[in-house]
Amino acid sequence: MLSLSNKQVILGVTGGIAAYKSAELCRQLIKANVEVRVVMTPSATEFVTPLTFQALSGNRVHTELLDEEVEAAMGHIELARWADLILVAPASANFIARLAQGRAEDLLSTLCLATDALIAVAPAMNQGMWHNEGTQKNLKLVEEKGITVLGPALGEQACGDVGLGRMLEPHEIVSQAADLFETGELSGVNVTITAGPTREAIDPVRYISNRSSGKMGYALARAAMEAGANVVLISGPVALEPPPRVKVVSVENARQMLDASQESQGDIFISVAAVADYRPEKPEDNKIKKNHDSMDLRLVKNPDILATLSLSNNRPFCVGFAAETENIEEYACKKLKEKNLDLIFANNATATINSESAQLTAYWDGGQGTFAENTKGALARDMISLIANHYRQNAGH
Repeated sequence: MLSLSNKQVILGVTGGIAAYKSAELCRQLIKANVEVRVVMTPSATEFVTPLTFQALSGNRVHTELLDEEVEAAMGHIELARWADLILVAPASANFIARLAQGRAEDLLSTLCLATDALIAVAPAMNQGMWHNEGTQKNLKLVEEKGITVLGPALGEQACGDVGLGRMLEPHEIVSQAADLFETGELSGVNVTITAGPTREAIDPVRYISNRSSGKMGYALARAAMEAGANVVLISGPVALEPPPRVKVVSVENARQMLDASQESQGDIFISVAAVADYRPEKPEDNKIKKNHDSMDLRLVKNPDILATLSLSNNRPFCVGFAAETENIEEYACKKLKEKNLDLIFANNATATINSESAQLTAYWDGGQGTFAENTKGALARDMISLIANHYRQNAGH
């Protein structure tokens, strides 16, 4: 499932005979290139042992709300922030009732209250319990909270009854979970994203570069793809796996990145790359020898890729990034105006370089919005949603 690849999923397992299917569900999520952390309610451990899920996921299984080993660092809150999706399968009638009422009496229900991630439940119960008026009211309340209900299926149940209430099969749950990340907000829109650093040659073996990991740009490319866009990712040298269904154009230096950007500027151009501001005026043809105590290196200014595109005829919708170490708002708003941008995201560069999480503020003409610290994957989906909204407004859609 391409839309689940590299996602971080908490698999919640509640008490019920269908818990045996969760082991196969865990295996299929791992096969779909998902990082899985399993959280079990106390009653779930009566049906399947935590050791089974530990062996399948390769991670410690969480069963206790107050865990002395992790609570000093507020472990349950960190786990809630870590997830892209909390998938509860099976979800018992009792657990669905707790979700509907907003109760937090075990680790799994606490995570569901504390997270900003997507939540989906796959109900599993007797057909009589499924049709019960109280259960149906609880399901309605759960859906009103934005929680997705997957299933249930119709068929024979463990008690011998036949009817609605069976948990969906693992492959069906994986498929429907993947669909949760397909938003369609940028369906058919051509999006070009630059990511990573550039390298400017000093000689054949040395170069000027920076510490950009490319993680934010790659996360945005994945989020744009999930939103239905046709994505071109123009990438400097990074050690990252390219997102699926994204065309990757690999470049080395700023001038190559400019050429590629002008060739594939798209309807929306998102400049995330940390492009070197300067390059050596004349790179040496051969390796420079260490013959002197000092060396002068003359640098010349590189082209401003984002400004070039934003000030061109038939310009795309332009989104910039301001990674600053001081006066973040001042510099971001200055770039927004001087480079004729539609939107700019600003952050503290020293806090986010090579980090898995970030905190950002977006600025546009007449407004701004703050994104609380989150994983770069989760932030990217929120950022793409904001970009899509502004793009539609700008295009009159």
